[in-house]
Amino acid sequence: MSTIKVKDGTEIYYKDWGTGQPIVFHHGWPLSGDDWDTQMMFFLQQGYRVIAHDRRGHGRSGQSANGNNMDTYVADIAELTEALDLKDAIHIGHSTGGGEAIRYAAQYGKDRVAKVVLISAVTPIMIQTDSNPEGVPSSIFDEIRQGTGFTRAQYFYDFPVAFYGWNREGKEVQEGIKHNWWRQGMMGSVLAHYEGIKAFSESDFTEDLKSVSIPVLVLHGEDDQIVPYGQAPRAAELLPNGKLISYPGFPHGMPTTEAETINKDILAFIKS
Repeated sequence: MSTIKVKDGTEIYYKDWGTGQPIVFHHGWPLSGDDWDTQMMFFLQQGYRVIAHDRRGHGRSGQSANGNNMDTYVADIAELTEALDLKDAIHIGHSTGGGEAIRYAAQYGKDRVAKVVLISAVTPIMIQTDSNPEGVPSSIFDEIRQGTGFTRAQYFYDFPVAFYGWNREGKEVQEGIKHNWWRQGMMGSVLAHYEGIKAFSESDFTEDLKSVSIPVLVLHGEDDQIVPYGQAPRAAELLPNGKLISYPGFPHGMPTTEAETINKDILAFIKS
């Protein structure tokens, strides 16, 4: 396995295939780099170098008792991109990974990042506060904590139904995708997943978005039941050079269920 050991001793697993301009994929909670399989294969065949890591506490990376927060996630990515000497890279983040990607670009990406793509991202901030009245109530995240922390196996088995929009009329559960989601989730650390809920729900990416002047593409499904669609136009408005594409009826997990459309739009953005 390909791993690097970051400064606190945690091992970070990554996949690195191909040559050409690098594309770095940042996965969502509580998954792993495997969630990008369809994109990795597609962009590899288009002539790009594709890299996907497992966030600390997720997948095959080390299950550290510490550092399960957004700033440490981003610092880990900075060490990985430096170790691989990635420059002129496209960073693509889904959900929690969207926050990770934009903060990396803002804080570490100078002279290394060419463009960013945010898919179903948690940017600018998810949780409902006085300054963010349209956010998701904290009680929802408390429910996720309870299920994740104390009944994780069953909770993760049920979670993909809304994640992929299979609870909508006329939609059928795709069992292979559901089981793969569960597999990825159960590979990780329950502590990392539990603490990661605070990272994706309470991290405020407003200043990160404002400070990134390179082109950023925001993609969001209008029927996202995990990260409400309203996040997307707010994020796009904060970006100096942002573009928003919305998809009627698409779910949170659209990179998997709607891969053909998503991949085509990302490729067009990269080449533009």
